Amino acid sequence: MDGNGAVTTGPIATYAGPISMGLPGVTAAPGDHVCAFYRGPVQRDEVLLPFLREGLLAGDKVICVMDDPDTERVRGPLAAEVDVELSSRTGQLNLLCSDRAYFPGGYFAADAMIDFWERGVDDAVRREGYGFVRAVGEMTWALRDLPGVEHLVSYESLLNRFIPRYPLVSLCLYDLERFTDGQVLMGLLRTHPKVLLSGQLLENPWFTEPDEYLADLG
Repeated sequence: MDGNGAVTTGPIATYAGPISMGLPGVTAAPGDHVCAFYRGPVQRDEVLLPFLREGLLAGDKVICVMDDPDTERVRGPLAAEVDVELSSRTGQLNLLCSDRAYFPGGYFAADAMIDFWERGVDDAVRREGYGFVRAVGEMTWALRDLPGVEHLVSYESLLNRFIPRYPLVSLCLYDLERFTDGQVLMGLLRTHPKVLLSGQLLENPWFTEPDEYLADLG
């Protein structure tokens, strides 16, 4: 174990944890796939900014894909507590807009998006030497009228095969003012082992393992 709590077991370092989410008394575990429900951009930032700040201060790699094109909403408040410019220059903070990640060809493909995360996280751990990675996706991109967005929930299920293989916590941001379809919301509950709601990180009793969930989809 090194001074940051990383334990080397084979080609990829695992992390001893726990991981501060930046909220009072809220910690996650390596491999957690978290669905964060909130209402509106103010509540989003109350979840997002502490999570990013804690990661940057801890020396974690931070990959954050925002659907909000105004990334200054994130950079500005963070800059009051961490050196955002330095973190961006060194590559510790990778803050990008959803078009570059989810729609590079003008459509969404779940396998391609899994490859995006695989490359980013694997590179951070193997080449850049980070002991831990925080990944964030603001998921309102799935409400656009673009090909492939109908595969949102199956994509979330597939992530459960990828995330536990790395020293990683993945935070998926869902605005309940915009995600109002009950069937979609139930699908999200079935594809996230943990739910962050009202400042509490909860074990999700509706979670279904990906093999079972994807088989149910047919």
